[in-house]
Amino acid sequence: MAVAALIAAFSLAGCGMPGAPQPPSLNLPDRATDLSAVRAGGQVSLTWTMPTKNTDKLLLKGNIAVRVCRNEPASTTCSAVITLQLAPGADASYIDALPPALAAGAPRVLTYFVELDNRKGRSAGLSNGAEILAGEAPSAVEGLTAEMSKGGVLLRWTPVPPEASPVAIRLVRKLLTPPAQKPSQGPLAQPAEPLEQSLLVEPGSHADRALDTSIRFGETYEYRAQRLARIVVNGETLELASPLSPPLRVEAVKLFPPGVPKDLVAVAAPGENGAGPSIDLSWLPDTEADLAGYVVYRREPAEAGAAWQRISPAAAVVGPGFHDANVQPGHFYAYAVSAIDREGHESARSAEASDTVPGP
Repeated sequence: MAVAALIAAFSLAGCGMPGAPQPPSLNLPDRATDLSAVRAGGQVSLTWTMPTKNTDKLLLKGNIAVRVCRNEPASTTCSAVITLQLAPGADASYIDALPPALAAGAPRVLTYFVELDNRKGRSAGLSNGAEILAGEAPSAVEGLTAEMSKGGVLLRWTPVPPEASPVAIRLVRKLLTPPAQKPSQGPLAQPAEPLEQSLLVEPGSHADRALDTSIRFGETYEYRAQRLARIVVNGETLELASPLSPPLRVEAVKLFPPGVPKDLVAVAAPGENGAGPSIDLSWLPDTEADLAGYVVYRREPAEAGAAWQRISPAAAVVGPGFHDANVQPGHFYAYAVSAIDREGHESARSAEASDTVPGP
């Protein structure tokens, strides 16, 4: 009977009877944890992700008050910059225009934070800190131009006297051509090209030019440039960058033919087993990505005024070799080969190779 009464008491306690009281929810938004900051000239671009839940793991509802502040060197307080109203889960961003005092002088660390408040003005604390360098930025890149070369896009800009600190050039390249509807497939297919890439020209390189060899012909790009100083502060390397230059549009059109084929060899062979005589040609293969093939030319030097004549088919020869069976015993023939790309640009002819077909 005593055991039965004890079981009944436990059953009643689990069926609607109040347990220990729970503390009321403060509805504090979770802290932002991925704040990042990038300075270009006098502007600082901040990005972070808004949380979706509060500290009680409940979904947030409605816009959240977000205070942006910056902690100046040797300051114990975070100076308010602006208060925003942002939705939970949003990809947040803000551009802060530095006041003149922070955009001048010697480089020094400036730390940004964001703080999310509930409706009563309470928060769970500051976000992670995002550091940039205050101080005078390097001079802006001016006179950015581009021209096509055989190796890629040749970029030039106006040189300036050496800066106080070693300064690199950052080239920001954006792909403007719409991506293909379907990616290329197969073992030799090129991977998808990134929509944006940064190319760094280190100090000590050419002060006024750079060759971008990673472009793909047929694409359209946009280039912007900025000077970049990297300064060690408190044992950490931080970047201090100039404003980005105005955008420069470049159509990567190939204007140059492939390289001239090399090491052409001609070897004559007498007819055997019912086959007529022939001359076999071989040469080093061209390695350019847009190569369509080769064109083979022949002439008979013994004939007065002999001119080069194309003897290969209308379609380009794919491999680095050709079999010429249209020859006569005892005749002397000279050959040359050119390379042609997919746009129809043809190289100059190679150095000659020749041989005499054996007589009968």
